[in-house]
Amino acid sequence: MYSEVLIKGWAEEHRLRAAGMKDQPAFYQNLERVLDKRRETQSLMGLKPRWDEKVADFTTCDFLSLSRSGRVRERFLAELESHPGFDLSASGSRIQYGNYDYLNQVEREIAEFHGAEGVYMTQSGFAANVGVLSSVPLPGDAIVYDELVHASSHEGFHLSLAEHKIPFRHNSPDALRDVLVTLKTTLPGFKSGAQSVLICVESIYSMDGDVCQLQELVQIAKEEFPLGNAQFIVDEAHSIGVIGDRGRGLVSMLGLERDIAIRIHVASKALGSVGGLILCNKTIRYMLLNHARSITFSCAPSFPMVASIRAGYQLLIRGETQEEQETIQRNVKYFFNLLTSSPVWDEAVEEGLLRIPLLEEDWEARPFQTHIVPLRTRPGHEMFLFFQLTLNNMNAYPMVFPVVPKGESRIRLVFHAHNTLEQIDALASTIFDWASEMLNIQNGLSESILPKAARQAYAMQSAVMA
Repeated sequence: MYSEVLIKGWAEEHRLRAAGMKDQPAFYQNLERVLDKRRETQSLMGLKPRWDEKVADFTTCDFLSLSRSGRVRERFLAELESHPGFDLSASGSRIQYGNYDYLNQVEREIAEFHGAEGVYMTQSGFAANVGVLSSVPLPGDAIVYDELVHASSHEGFHLSLAEHKIPFRHNSPDALRDVLVTLKTTLPGFKSGAQSVLICVESIYSMDGDVCQLQELVQIAKEEFPLGNAQFIVDEAHSIGVIGDRGRGLVSMLGLERDIAIRIHVASKALGSVGGLILCNKTIRYMLLNHARSITFSCAPSFPMVASIRAGYQLLIRGETQEEQETIQRNVKYFFNLLTSSPVWDEAVEEGLLRIPLLEEDWEARPFQTHIVPLRTRPGHEMFLFFQLTLNNMNAYPMVFPVVPKGESRIRLVFHAHNTLEQIDALASTIFDWASEMLNIQNGLSESILPKAARQAYAMQSAVMA
C-alpha cells in the first residue's frame, strides 16, 4: 500500500546519521550534522515515491489534469509529428546559435495570448524569477516585496544589485504605501526618478491560496511614484490556466497588462509541461540578455520543450480547458460547503484545532475561488493529520518552517479538475474523523494522547529504526 511505502521511507530518511559517520571525511560529517537538525524536528525534505491514480490527489501541480488525462501529451506528439526534422538540442544560448525560428514563433503566440509586448522563455519559473531579479534592479534601486513571495524570488534578491530590499506585510496595500512613502521621503533619488522600485508580488500565493490585491497596489504605486519609477513583477505561476478568460491569469483578468512591467508564467503546473515565461517589453528583454547570467549563459530551450509548452498553450488559446476551470471552482466550493455545514468543523475551529483563513472571509461573495487551500493546524499536528490522510489513501503534504513561517504549519490542499466529488466527500470525512478524535483527546475522553493514525505511523517508524 502506498501509505506504508511513504511512511516507512519517511522514517528511514529521518534516521540520525552524523553520529554514525565517525570514520567518514569530516566534510560529510559537517553536512550531516546540519541535516540532522531537520531530522530531529521531522522537517527533513526528501524524495517521495510517486503514487498511482488509486490515491486521491490533493497535492500535484496538474491543476487542469492535462498531464494525467494525456491531453497535453497528445497535442505535444502531434506538434512533433508536424515538425519531423526538428533538432533535439538548441545547441547554444540565445545570444549565439540557440535563437531559432520556432522558439521565437511560440514566444510571439504566447505574448499575443497574454496581451504582452514580448515573452522570453526560460528553463523554469524559478530561473525566470532569478533571472529578472538579478538583472533588472540597478545599483541604488529598491526591491519591495510581499513578505510571502516564493523562494525563487529570495534567491533573486541575493543576486540583485539593488541597494534596498524591503518586505511589506502580506497582501496589505497600506503596508506597501508606508514602505514607498518612506523610500521617497528619506532618499531623494526615488522622488526625483533617478532610482527605481521593483515591487514583487504573486497573483495567487502558493502556500496561502489568497489573491493579490493587485488593483489597489498598482494605484498606490502610481500615486506615490507618479514618474513611473515604481514598477511591478507579478508571479502568476498559480493563476495561469486557473483564473481569467481561458486561464490567462490575474493580470489579464483585471485588465492591467499595460500597468505591469514583468509577469512570470510557468508551464510546469496547469499546462502540464515544463518551463518559465517572462512577459515583458524589449527593454527588459535586453536587460536579461545582457545582465542575467543565469539566462545568458544557459543553453536555449530545446525544440521538444518549446513544443510541449506550445501544446499546453494551444489548449488554453482554443478555449479547450474551460470545463476544467469550472470543475476546479465547483470542487473548491463543494469542499467549503461540506466544512461550513459540519458541527465538527465548527467545534474544531472554535477550539483552535483547525482553521482555513480563506473561510474566515465572506468566501461565497468572492468572484472566484482558488485551488490552493491551506488547512492550518496547531504546530506538530500537521504530521498527525498527514498520517490520517495518507492512511486513508489520499495525498496532501504537511508544510512547516522554513517553507512557511514559524507557527503556521498546515496541510496544503490542492484541488484539481480530476478530483471527484466522492474523493472530496472522503477528504472532508477524514478531516472530521481526525478532528473528532483530537477533540476527544483534548477533552480527556480518550485513553491515548496520540490519534490512531499517528500511532500506526510511529509503529511503522519504530519497525524501520529497529
